[in-house]
Formats: sequence, structure tokens, C-alpha cells
Amino acid sequence: MSTFNVPTKETVSPANQEIFDKLTKAIGKVPNLYATMAYSEHGLATYLGLSNAKTSFRGKEKEAINLIVSQVNECDYCLAAHTAIGKMNGLTDDQILKIRSGQAPFDAKIDALVKLAKDLTAKRGHAAPALLDAFFAAGYTNESLVDLINAIGDKTITNLLYAVTKVPIDFPAAPALTPANA
Repeated sequence: MSTFNVPTKETVSPANQEIFDKLTKAIGKVPNLYATMAYSEHGLATYLGLSNAKTSFRGKEKEAINLIVSQVNECDYCLAAHTAIGKMNGLTDDQILKIRSGQAPFDAKIDALVKLAKDLTAKRGHAAPALLDAFFAAGYTNESLVDLINAIGDKTITNLLYAVTKVPIDFPAAPALTPANA
């Protein structure tokens, strides 16, 4: 297997160096997975444009999507990152574990979102009609559905990149999902 070293600021293009500076100023570091995207002249900027795009989802909803997609795709890096970000968006440890198990019994609307996101991810877009109906019955709209597909695509990009590169995880590890906390 090839080894993927995490690029440093000095080894990336000038355009990516500017992005590294902005990330460091905004969040205090350049996460390893983002730095790895900087192997591409345009990859990091393209991804950040998608990831930071406006959405109809609130922070908790967006993190619920990120968590369940990363769980389905078995991405330890993104599970670690979005456990930390989920907490910053008001999710508790127990809520995060529930979301990762494919449910959100603490919030009926997020529950419908998580169940549909899980099914869409696992079945590559061929979700059960009942889950789509429940999503709309919970108050989501066609706009929400499009935003959900975009969010799943966004997270799948990072899940795939980590699966291929296995760069070091630079967030606290996400707790294991066990039957006791599912």
C-alpha cells in the first residue's frame, strides 16, 4: 500500500498556502485530511466551496448527516472530526452515538433526516419510499432533499479520501459504537 504523507504548507502550491493560512487563522490548524486535498492544485478549494456552501440545514442537522454518512462509510477520521464538531453544535455524547446508530429519538425531525441519510448512503440513492415520506412528513422540503444529497456527496468525498490515504487522525478518536450505546 502506498504511503500518503500529509503535505506541509511549504510543499503545496501558493494558492493552497493561502488556504492553509486562512484555515489556521479560522480554526487553529489545517486538518490532515484538508491538507491531503492540497496535493491537487484545485482540490482543496473545490472541496471547501462545497463544504462551506449555504444550506437549508441548521448546524445540528448538518452534523447529524455528517455523522451518519461517515458511520455508514466507516470513516474513522470523519467520525472523530464530526464528533468534535457535533459537540460544538450542541449535540451531546449520547445524541452523537444515537445518530451514528441510525436514529435520533431525541428529535423527531432529525430522526427522519438521519434515517433517510443512512438509507440514501447505504443504497447509493435508492432510499426506501417510506423513509422519503417520513422525511417530508417531518417538515422537510424538496430544497431539503437537494441539500441532503449535496451533504451526503460532500461527506462521501472526505470518507473516500480517508479510506484511500489513511492519513493520521488529528482529532480525538470517536468512541466505539457498541450495542450498549446504539
